[in-house]
Amino acid sequence: MSARIPATPPPSCAATPKLSNRKKKPMPTSQATGPLAGLRVVEFAGIGPGPFACMLLSDMGADVVTVDRPGRKLGERHNIAGRGRTVTLADLKDPAAREQVLQLLDKADVLVEGFRPGVMERLGLGPEVVAARNPRLIYGRMTGWGQHGPLAQAAGHDINYISIAGALHAIGPAGGPPVPPLNLVGDYGGGSLYLIVGILAALHEAKSSGRGQVVDAAMTDGVISLMTNFVAQGLRGVFREERGVNLLDGGSPYYGVYETADARHVCIGPIEPQFYAELCERLGVAEALRGAQADRAQWPAMRAEFARIFRQKTRDEWTALLQGTDACFAPVLPLSEARQHPHNVARQAFVEVGGVSQPAPAPRFSRTPSAVQGPAPAEAVAAATVLARWA
Repeated sequence: MSARIPATPPPSCAATPKLSNRKKKPMPTSQATGPLAGLRVVEFAGIGPGPFACMLLSDMGADVVTVDRPGRKLGERHNIAGRGRTVTLADLKDPAAREQVLQLLDKADVLVEGFRPGVMERLGLGPEVVAARNPRLIYGRMTGWGQHGPLAQAAGHDINYISIAGALHAIGPAGGPPVPPLNLVGDYGGGSLYLIVGILAALHEAKSSGRGQVVDAAMTDGVISLMTNFVAQGLRGVFREERGVNLLDGGSPYYGVYETADARHVCIGPIEPQFYAELCERLGVAEALRGAQADRAQWPAMRAEFARIFRQKTRDEWTALLQGTDACFAPVLPLSEARQHPHNVARQAFVEVGGVSQPAPAPRFSRTPSAVQGPAPAEAVAAATVLARWA
């Protein structure tokens, strides 16, 4: 599968702020095919979860216009999260530039911003001002702490947000410190994806009401929501607030990672008894341990048995023996190898855009397929160019 880049991708934009006198012809609207084709989104440039959320919207067909600061260098070919956009430059403290941005918002369906609470209001672009001009606009706000609360104005990053949500405390080895799970849990899981859910829900509601609303997406809220299953397990008394002692945190020997003969790793996860039985049969696990899956007293012996067996072959040898069976097995691959895994190749999970291999759009749609609408833009266009396109 190619990147499905349309013949006329959304104009890569790099424009002077509002004051350029150069005349540009209106650039054609992308022939987007995704389920959000025709949706108009104005993104205020930021970092982390906001741009990633807008990448997803663009992949699904939305026409995303990013408002960035004058002087911002564009065209970084490895800026994957910035793909499929139009960029316009504007000094938001300049009244004339701000008015042009407001004109964009008059025609937009969605706004996405990730500033600290109060910044958009001080710029004259707060929800009340925008709603007075465009009552149907969905106003998406992405922050770590949320729009209110004692920490709302404090600086922070993913590691801080997942800490007060109870997630970081739960991740790490037994007897060791908490381990940051990259910035997947806070920025992208509790942030970007919840922002997208909120925007799409608000768009659905606006079909009947004709009115937009503010979507307050706080990473702390999102991560707490992601922890729902573990909250429930805690209430049932089956989740212990210790690292490395629970079913899914590496505590159970049949849900974990093991080193192989070549100092690489494989993982197993046969939680269901029939899958555990298949793994034991294929590995030749000692008979006394095959019926001990639920016996915590036997877990140390079971872990030692798995470790002993997996050290007997290389990662690739185990992959040849176990991959594709019901033993719930997979090799642990670095990113550089993930691109070449036969399953990912068969599903065309990576595409090439502008000479850069990158993750393909997800999820997949049977009738209105998503598509990468182009690489991150190398140039900006004037706001007037976008307004002509959106006329």
